[in-house]
Amino acid sequence: MKPAHFEYLKPITPDELYNQLSFYGEDAKIMAGGQSLVPIMNMRLSTPKYIIDINHIEDFSYIKLDGDHIAIGALTRQTEVENSSIVEKYCPLLQEAIRYVGHAQIRNMGTIGGTIAHADPSAEVPCVLSTLRGEIVVANVEEERVVSPEEFFLTYMLSSLEPTEVIKEIRIPILSKDSGYAFEEIARRDGDFAILEAIAVIDLNENGQVAAAKIGVGGAGPTPEILEDVEDFVVGKELTDNVLDDACEQIKDILEPDSDLHGSAEYRKDLASVLVKRALETALTRAKEGA
Repeated sequence: MKPAHFEYLKPITPDELYNQLSFYGEDAKIMAGGQSLVPIMNMRLSTPKYIIDINHIEDFSYIKLDGDHIAIGALTRQTEVENSSIVEKYCPLLQEAIRYVGHAQIRNMGTIGGTIAHADPSAEVPCVLSTLRGEIVVANVEEERVVSPEEFFLTYMLSSLEPTEVIKEIRIPILSKDSGYAFEEIARRDGDFAILEAIAVIDLNENGQVAAAKIGVGGAGPTPEILEDVEDFVVGKELTDNVLDDACEQIKDILEPDSDLHGSAEYRKDLASVLVKRALETALTRAKEGA
């Protein structure tokens, strides 16, 4: 199928974009890389009257260190993040995760803002952003606002972004040089949408115990899940085999995934437990190497 008829708009500046969004509102859709929008338009699942192409707004494409976080413009291509020396140095977890996004051709076109706006609960970047407690900057003709991932992601493919707003930037907290981190994902085949993914970031104290932990999963519910109870459980403990087993067993009671054609709810619970354990084991090894 082909998309329904639409009019094409090409703003050059942020202000021009904000004014167009304010005027056309719900009748318009933003196109950046088009890797998520174009397929659903071709299937007539979305039939906007206006397409606003933001690819010529240079102000929305950047990667820079800003205090305790990395600021990434919404129009930044995923491959730019993958190859960024700033990301490699200050948040290698994001670099590791983004390599699971589709294939190279997809990452060459796909943007950071697009994968956030699509609000797919199994997408890699939203899971990283949520687990690390990052922030999303959205803007319209009147103001900018900063929202947490928890506020932004509402349910499957639905966010709190208003029709007159655009994602301007995401903010990824930097990792300590001694942090251990890991990203684990299962898909039916390389480059497919993830069935489930898990993230672990830990810091160790001088006694080899967990001083801080951030643990999350994607694909186990309508939004990325932060496993705060598991984080609290491992803090203050050495990650022995028994502690890992006890921590990951809790996940089956915490998560409430839906069943779908890729797996039952029980399968996803088991998979989450396995992947979180793998992520914690890898994060532990890396934390010890960095200590």
